[in-house]
Amino acid sequence: MVYAVLGALLIGFSLGLFGSGGSILTVPVLVYLLGHEEKTAIAESLLIVGSIALVGAAQYAMARLVVWKTALALALPGILGTVAGAQIASLVPGVVQLMALAGVMLVAAFSMWRSGSRQSPRAAAEEGPRPGAGPLLVGLVGVGVGMVTGFVGVGGGFLILPALVLFARLDMKRAVATSLLVIAINAGAGFWRHAHFLAETGRELSWTTIGVFIAVGVAGSVLGKRLNTGLDQRKLKRGFAVFVLVMAVLMAGWEAAKLAGVG
Repeated sequence: MVYAVLGALLIGFSLGLFGSGGSILTVPVLVYLLGHEEKTAIAESLLIVGSIALVGAAQYAMARLVVWKTALALALPGILGTVAGAQIASLVPGVVQLMALAGVMLVAAFSMWRSGSRQSPRAAAEEGPRPGAGPLLVGLVGVGVGMVTGFVGVGGGFLILPALVLFARLDMKRAVATSLLVIAINAGAGFWRHAHFLAETGRELSWTTIGVFIAVGVAGSVLGKRLNTGLDQRKLKRGFAVFVLVMAVLMAGWEAAKLAGVG
């Protein structure tokens, strides 16, 4: 349980500091450290990540950093994508979802490594908002991110942040703030659909685990937000990217062994 608490702290810290990344670890922690069944873990992950992200978004909203119009432009199509992704997930074995999650983690690691090589978030935050946004493109990205969220139980911040910076033209601080709100909305929609599936199949959620993860994760998120401008995020992101990469490779190996009948 100690490792689970540390994992929850890391998840929340990453969400508060980067606005992305940490949620990618929630399902692996629940499955491999706590032994939860795959589909149950994915549903629990969505509630945990969504709750932590919502608290973080509320903090940024009080600082007036959330761009509500852009958040809704991503989140509303994202709800449709999330429900669709969750519906597809109900039709495939859990091992397939974990294999897909390993692939998503590889993409996340690459994304974080690249963003850690570019201009620092602090410098980007000082630029202020830039004009221009493609509503249709942002909406399509929202649907795509939502499908990933619904299928594998991640927040998708590593996809949302680049979309907010590149397409919606937000500075990094506003992108982080807005990303957290989108994550919370998408995760809520995904949890709603997965919870119905679990009820239909007789599976039960571990509310104690969910409560502990949310409490510890929120504490980590608050800490991450407070340290947002005081740490070298480029080095942190690159280090975290390597960690996620190693986890993805190990997961892929374990789940491939299961599919081959070895595990």
